[in-house]
Amino acid sequence: MSDTTAVPALKEWASAIKALENGRQIMVMRKGGIVEETKHFELKSLAFYLYPTYEHQRKELIKSSDQSYVEESLAEWVPEASTVRITAYAEVTQDLEIRDQEMLDRLLEYHMWTADFAESRLKWKKKDPLHVLILRVYRLQEPMEISVLPEYNGCRSWISIPNGLVPRDMTPVLDVADFAEQVQKINETLRM
Repeated sequence: MSDTTAVPALKEWASAIKALENGRQIMVMRKGGIVEETKHFELKSLAFYLYPTYEHQRKELIKSSDQSYVEESLAEWVPEASTVRITAYAEVTQDLEIRDQEMLDRLLEYHMWTADFAESRLKWKKKDPLHVLILRVYRLQEPMEISVLPEYNGCRSWISIPNGLVPRDMTPVLDVADFAEQVQKINETLRM
């Protein structure tokens, strides 16, 4: 991502982006895509746009109380579309490296994924930690439509989007106090 005419975007399930935008959760879980250059997840930027993906999200991987996020995102999806709509920006406030099931289980109430799916993410590439990124999320006041380029396809975490398309106006999903409270609860839960 050394191109100065581009900005980073993290590819994430569209349903997870909806949960982030609604304040349902402030985290994403990453291990890295199978075509990552380094074969594992690297936090390449502390601030980025959230690029929605649809292919791998399935209702059975989401808690029943949160499955509406999948339904809503799939209703908007147009396979083979030539553009994608970006609606959110995020800043990483913590990169928690989770290495054991007990720690992961403590986070269950703070995210939309089922316990089984979260466990499968932890166990995949067992030597690598599961990165739980705590995100301060912003909703773009004017979503941007960007062309889907061939280099955006595939199981990779990061892409670069053209800098000229980047909007400047955005609103935090949670106010400072609500965000700080959620971060504090997560950190207290992990220290138990």
